[in-house]
Amino acid sequence: MQRKSSAVWKGGLKDGKGTVSTGSGALSNAPYSFASRFETGGQTDPEELIAAAHAGCFSMALSGQLDQAKLKAESIATTAAVTLEKTDAGFTVTAVHLSVRARVPGAGKDAFDQAANNAKAGCPISRLLNAKITMEAVLE
Repeated sequence: MQRKSSAVWKGGLKDGKGTVSTGSGALSNAPYSFASRFETGGQTDPEELIAAAHAGCFSMALSGQLDQAKLKAESIATTAAVTLEKTDAGFTVTAVHLSVRARVPGAGKDAFDQAANNAKAGCPISRLLNAKITMEAVLE
């Protein structure tokens, strides 16, 4: 299986502008720039897209792990916070923190924690990232 997205950049690093689009059309020519990425915000940027991908991937992975434990989630809400830092090698995604709140009828804390940790380790986006990934998972 392969998924495609595209980006177009015009101009220099600091004065240029770009757009990103996804093959599905969910994003179509979404603008981004150096200023929006590092200074003012207000537009998307690669790190925001990585965070969205990780949150979505993790939520699905947790649902799958709960299914394997014969549990069904009523809801899973995940926020991924991506940390971008300037290192000796240049700007680097150094960490991702997942904040998870889930309603899972009949789940005990141990079973939920095991499913959440398995999902964090096994989600394809987690495996893609070469960053420290931390998590706070709350069973409501």
